[in-house]
Amino acid sequence: MNDPGKLIPLEVEAETRSYKRFGVAFGDRFFMLLFVGLGWLGPAFIDLRFVYAMLAWDGLVLLAWLADLDALPQPRQLKVRRSWRSPAALSIAADVDLTITNSSNRGIYASLVDTVPLQLRNDPPTLSVKARAKDEGTAAYQIRPSQRGDAKIGECYVRYQSVLRIAERWVRASIEQTIRIYPNLEEAKRHSIYLLRSRQIALEKRRTRVRGIGREFESLREYQDGDEYRDICWTAAARRGKLVTRIYQIERSQTVWIVIDSGRLMRARVGAFSKLDQATNAALSLAQVALYSGDRVGLIAYGRGIRHQLPASKGSAHLRQVIEQLALVHEETSEADHLQMAGRLLNDQKRRSLIVWLTDLAETTMTPEVIEAASMMMPRHLVLFVVIGQPDLGELAAKTPKSESEMYQVAAAQETVHRRELLLARLRERGALALEVSSGVVSPALVNAYLQIKERNQL
Repeated sequence: MNDPGKLIPLEVEAETRSYKRFGVAFGDRFFMLLFVGLGWLGPAFIDLRFVYAMLAWDGLVLLAWLADLDALPQPRQLKVRRSWRSPAALSIAADVDLTITNSSNRGIYASLVDTVPLQLRNDPPTLSVKARAKDEGTAAYQIRPSQRGDAKIGECYVRYQSVLRIAERWVRASIEQTIRIYPNLEEAKRHSIYLLRSRQIALEKRRTRVRGIGREFESLREYQDGDEYRDICWTAAARRGKLVTRIYQIERSQTVWIVIDSGRLMRARVGAFSKLDQATNAALSLAQVALYSGDRVGLIAYGRGIRHQLPASKGSAHLRQVIEQLALVHEETSEADHLQMAGRLLNDQKRRSLIVWLTDLAETTMTPEVIEAASMMMPRHLVLFVVIGQPDLGELAAKTPKSESEMYQVAAAQETVHRRELLLARLRERGALALEVSSGVVSPALVNAYLQIKERNQL
């Protein structure tokens, strides 16, 4: 995305207020001073007057605590602000700043605990901050989101002391907010830039062969050996008195629909993330490249029903809408209704377009419903059917069994792999572009397939 700053959560700020009824406590040095007073305990066994000396010392420590407590800033004199340096994206580390503003005339040492859910980090961050008088102090902690979607962050709890650190106040700041965790933005940016640059270099090396592949008019030039006769512009040749050739470029403003299956099969985890997480990351990479190429991109995510749908459009504002919708795509426990989705898309998209379908195949003896749904769209649209593979299944199928139980497992894996290959081959025979990609390389494989379709003018 050209302007990722628009995805950064807004900063929130609030005054602190007492945590409990009193919201005060004893500091570390209070107990240290009481421990020093225990030095009178030994002589007290000899002379009772040392007991009174010890009690007098404890009274002085208590008075010092009251004096230090009175000198501490009031809760209304402190403010806490949470700010974000970058958007929250799946598996990408991001820094969050906590700033405490001290408007009193005394400096403080504060300990801040932010209420962060497990989908952002495993434990709540605890930060130590020093804020001088009429100044502010800032500390940062790191998050690494493990789930997409909306995450609720709660209040910030603060304990602060003066320089003496005898007394302590407990306060909290109501800086609750809901942030959105997006797909892996860095992966989408990295893959799109790398692949586009690679393709541009390749196109420059074979410009004379590639420029005529598309059928969208670009310019006119003099006829050269090797040009096709059908590309000669006879009206321009008649005016100039010499042969003139039309130059074409790869078509732009075509329609690309990204279809994401969020049914139970996509809940399978490969490594740290589910297949659906990898599908959304790949969908974002493809959307960014397609919009950059000038095509119109639409999005459908479905389970038992259509959960998210964006009409095909273009522009940076539309890319932001795609990112927002991909962040909210979640797995379902039930089987997806592929036929319903196919019917909806056929009804909404009348003109020929590229359908990029990210899904998985059920391991059944019957033809999966998703194959039938894809076949429904092939007469009108070009279907790129992408199945996210299971690496452990292929490894098991290639394994040499060493026992009877392993033999049955290997045989079952080989049968499953063979059946998946037959289903994909059947789709290819009917005119679809079907491929099975390994997890971890879904994004580059998908973008490469899209760019090849554009180069060959298959759409």
